[in-house]
Amino acid sequence: MGTLSDLLALARQRAIDLDLSYQGALTPAEAWQVLQHAPGARLVDVRTRAELDWVGRVPGAVEIEWLSYPAMQPNPNFAAQLKHQVDHEALVLFLCRSGARSDAAARAACAAGYSNCYNVLEGFEGDRDAKGQRNHIGGWRHAGLPWQQG
Repeated sequence: MGTLSDLLALARQRAIDLDLSYQGALTPAEAWQVLQHAPGARLVDVRTRAELDWVGRVPGAVEIEWLSYPAMQPNPNFAAQLKHQVDHEALVLFLCRSGARSDAAARAACAAGYSNCYNVLEGFEGDRDAKGQRNHIGGWRHAGLPWQQG
């Protein structure tokens, strides 16, 4: 898969290509490799409690809602909760269902003083298939990476 420095260089190139305001973007498999090889790296899952309970969670991930269920209102304490749970010097990877909320969370983390933020592309469930279902096209779970139900 490549060395840690190769993976982060690829992620940084994606940030340039996608005009991202944070350090980079990784596929789920790349993110897993980074978590295995970057000391102190943290995965922050920003999905709702309902998603975590009903769809599944990543063992060891820090769980901080970006939007609160059921109203789907922004979590006004996101930055404070992040600062309380994740060292601001850590390499931080953000994960949501599809990659959109985690993009917003990575941007917010950078604005809050985190300097090493990455988005996990495809998210936990990936894109919808032709029938509008998830779980079949991309995503953390589809890649066979560690996760558990409920």
